[in-house]
Amino acid sequence: MRLARRTLGAAAIALAALAGTGSAFAQDKGKVYYLVPTLLDEFQTESVTVITNVLKQVGYETVSLDAQNRTDLQLNQFDDVIRLKPKAIVLAAVDFDSVVPGIQKAREAGIPVLVFDRQITSTPLDLTSVAGTVQIGEIAADQIQGLLKARHGSVKGKVLQILGDPGDSYTLDIQKGFEAKMKAFPDVTIITQAALQWEATNAGNIASDQLLTNPDIDVIFVHAAHLAVPVAGILEAKGKKPGDVMLVSSNGAPVGLDLIRKGWEQVEVEQPLYAQAYALAMFMDKIVAKEKLTPGTYDVLGLKAELTDEKWGPNLKIPGAAITKDNVDDPRFWGNLKAPTTPVQPVK
Repeated sequence: MRLARRTLGAAAIALAALAGTGSAFAQDKGKVYYLVPTLLDEFQTESVTVITNVLKQVGYETVSLDAQNRTDLQLNQFDDVIRLKPKAIVLAAVDFDSVVPGIQKAREAGIPVLVFDRQITSTPLDLTSVAGTVQIGEIAADQIQGLLKARHGSVKGKVLQILGDPGDSYTLDIQKGFEAKMKAFPDVTIITQAALQWEATNAGNIASDQLLTNPDIDVIFVHAAHLAVPVAGILEAKGKKPGDVMLVSSNGAPVGLDLIRKGWEQVEVEQPLYAQAYALAMFMDKIVAKEKLTPGTYDVLGLKAELTDEKWGPNLKIPGAAITKDNVDDPRFWGNLKAPTTPVQPVK
């Protein structure tokens, strides 16, 4: 079975590479392979579009491979791509532990590995470009404190926090930042449950069950916008009006912005997809040339990103922002699907 999967993976890569050669814009610096965890949500599909476009600006052709949310397939893709000797591999991991052997094989073969979006800290990497996920949790906490104070006159009440999959560092970091910021408010009760596999139906079921046992929930905080959709449906089915139970989400997807416009959601804390992608292109030449990256603050699409040296290598964290009804139509938010046209400025 393993051999059959690998043969299929090699064929898929060959087809993808052949399709890539049809571009009207020749690339002269070589190919970069982007290993995508899944193409079932708009964040991932938009990331393919933007990464392809920004790497083209700095001279690289991008070939994207979909792991279909399967760790075994992503590891097989690593094996196949390594044999093709690309200039670099950009990785958004299906699972941040299981993919480590693939990263190690690639780097041993002299191929730089850049991590996009999904933090990995257990093995050396050439660059990590991620949202400040702890900071996303902190921003969500600040916003929820404001919502509770507006409702009760002080920061008190009950919050249902619905995580994504507990095997994903993205959701764990958001939880860490959120709960640390909320510790200062002992009159706030936080109930936490996880929507396994980031399944939207699991989030809906959690909300339904918790509203039965805790009808006094003030705020539901979900860690991704697609989880907010079934939650809003549950609220409506229970006869709630928009705002009766306040809804806060993170990642900034189009569905979240739509829920804000409809009044069901009060705040969406954006994950800065566009800036994360631009950062890959800004540093790509230096990484391919095996040059050291200098820690410090970098301007990435107007956001102050901080590059630090960590035990796993250079780590760039980019801050997110709170989206409300007052700024929901701002094109800088990726959920409006208006990719920026700002030219990439490579780091020298």
